[in-house]
Amino acid sequence: MRIVIQKVKQAKVIVNEKGFASIGKGLVLLVGIAKDDTCKDVGYLANKIKNMRIFDDSNKKMNLNITQINGEILSVPQFTLYGDMYQGNRPGFDEAAPPEIAKELWKTFNDVLRKEKIVVKEGQFAAKMQVALVNDGPATFYLDSK
Repeated sequence: MRIVIQKVKQAKVIVNEKGFASIGKGLVLLVGIAKDDTCKDVGYLANKIKNMRIFDDSNKKMNLNITQINGEILSVPQFTLYGDMYQGNRPGFDEAAPPEIAKELWKTFNDVLRKEKIVVKEGQFAAKMQVALVNDGPATFYLDSK
């Protein structure tokens, strides 16, 4: 699994030119699932994200996690994180999980975060989406379960 994490003041997903999901302060997660990912990858990254101390404390130091600030998560499926651009000019997606597996693991990932009492809103799987956000910092991070 690969996840691009963006700390945001607010964010929203638009599908078919209509608002689909939105959050206030928290994280936008662009989530890619590889063909060899398992529930072990899901658990590892959900735990990392829950505990990442990337929000400012009263001294303006990154010292608080998402639960400590009562933040929300907007989880967006992003198979293009497994786009291979090393050969030619068009991406290949051989390492990305098939859609039925990717959707199941992505939903499981979101549910694991919800069980930790985090509000998780979702983009729409396999849809063309527009993601609008106000990056806070800016602060962008990247995790890979491998």
